[in-house]
Amino acid sequence: MNKYKCISQNEFACAEYKLVPIRFEDRLDIMNWRNQQIYHLRQSKPLTKEDQDNYFNTIVSKLFDETSPKQLLFSFLEKDVCIGYGGLVHINWIDKHAEISFIMNTKLERDNFEKYWSAYLNLIKQLAFNELCLHKIFTYAFDIRPHLYNVLEKNDFTKEVQLKEHCRFNGEYKDVVIHSLINKIHLRPINLGDLNLTYEWAINPTIRKYSFNQGTIVFEEHKNWFEKKINDKNTYYYIITNHLNNPLGSVRIDKDESNICTISYLIDEKYHGNNYGLISLRLIEKEIINKLQNFTLIGLVQEENIASIKIFRKLNYKETFNQNTYSFSKKYEN
Repeated sequence: MNKYKCISQNEFACAEYKLVPIRFEDRLDIMNWRNQQIYHLRQSKPLTKEDQDNYFNTIVSKLFDETSPKQLLFSFLEKDVCIGYGGLVHINWIDKHAEISFIMNTKLERDNFEKYWSAYLNLIKQLAFNELCLHKIFTYAFDIRPHLYNVLEKNDFTKEVQLKEHCRFNGEYKDVVIHSLINKIHLRPINLGDLNLTYEWAINPTIRKYSFNQGTIVFEEHKNWFEKKINDKNTYYYIITNHLNNPLGSVRIDKDESNICTISYLIDEKYHGNNYGLISLRLIEKEIINKLQNFTLIGLVQEENIASIKIFRKLNYKETFNQNTYSFSKKYEN
């Protein structure tokens, strides 16, 4: 089976459904489904076997080795039988968004349209949000399939815009409807079930690279520290999660008697480089404003930790520097 080099996880599964990198063996079924459903596709004429073979050999084959492909295509399987195909297309790697593409076996549309679309969307969200860390995914559909919109909205998508007479279709101009889903990052209170996860982060050398405590951490010590923290009324401790409630990292505030609130945060190694640190600090500021009055936020950062320094500066913290350490502060009076 081919694998995309730009992603670490190539298969996405839930129950009896699975997405696998698009298979050459499925190309003729896909061709037939596209020809049967040409009425709703941006496809000007029926495909031939020669067209399809050429597309797979010259276009699809190159996608597996590209570092930033414009599309990622998958075969959609039910109990290991291909019943559709799709993926993310028009991927914008800078702005972190992509369009969803999907076609199912034409024979299954009448009785199982919602079932298969919902299963597919569940898997494509895993690819988009957990693997690619995209900010937004969307559908672009001619306004001739109203039954599709209900399915999208049941799966958390929101109608974003209706482009009036945007495309010419069978000699007439049709509207285009765009539904979208944003990968909202949020905080949830930490709990005892997060003990092992936080320990894995605590001993990860990449995550701890800029920690002020570089000593060895044993599990029992971490367990005692963790239980103390989650029961401390002066500690505000959260797991950072994405739209699918997948844990991305943690953020914590420890308050002293003078209402000095020290910020500690980390992002899982898999999700570095996706702006989650900045987003998390913005969220924790909003959270703590609702809980405290007249307090000062403090962040201590080693001078080598350029990413964190940039984050605090972007959030307009005042800074001082002493003995290889930056101290960032922001005062709230309310």
